[in-house]
Amino acid sequence: MSSSLVVCEVDESLKEKLKKFRFRKETNNAAILMKIDMKKQLVILEEEYEDISMEELRNELPERQPRFIVYSYKYVHADGRVSYPLCFIFSSPMGCKPEQQMMYAGSKNRLVQSADLTKVFETRNVDDLTEEWLKNQLAFFR
Repeated sequence: MSSSLVVCEVDESLKEKLKKFRFRKETNNAAILMKIDMKKQLVILEEEYEDISMEELRNELPERQPRFIVYSYKYVHADGRVSYPLCFIFSSPMGCKPEQQMMYAGSKNRLVQSADLTKVFETRNVDDLTEEWLKNQLAFFR
C-alpha cells in the first residue's frame, strides 16, 4: 500500500450504530450518511434518516463532496418476495477536491469491512441515485 494513501479509522460509536442498523426490525427504507472529519482523519456519522427514498436521499447529499451511505432498502422482487438488502454507496461527485477524493477512496474498504457489508456500489454522479439505479445494481446479486 502506498505510504501517501491516508486511510481513516472508523469512529467507535459509528461502528456500534452500523451494527445496530444491520439488525433493525423496521421495514421502511432508512439511511446512515457518513463523512470524514479531515482534521481527525476519522469516518463519522453525519446524519440518520428513516423512511427516506433514494430520490430524497440524493437531495441530502452535498454537490461537490464525497459521502458514504449505508442504505436499508425494501426490495420487492419480481416474484413478489421482499428482502431488505443493506447497501453501501460511495458517492464521489465530479468536482471534489482531489485530496478529499483520495482520503474517501482510501478509507472505503476499511469502512465496508468494519460494517461487514457485501453490496457495495459507487457513483460519480449524484443524479444517478434513483430507485431504478439501485434496483439495477442489486440485480447482480439475484
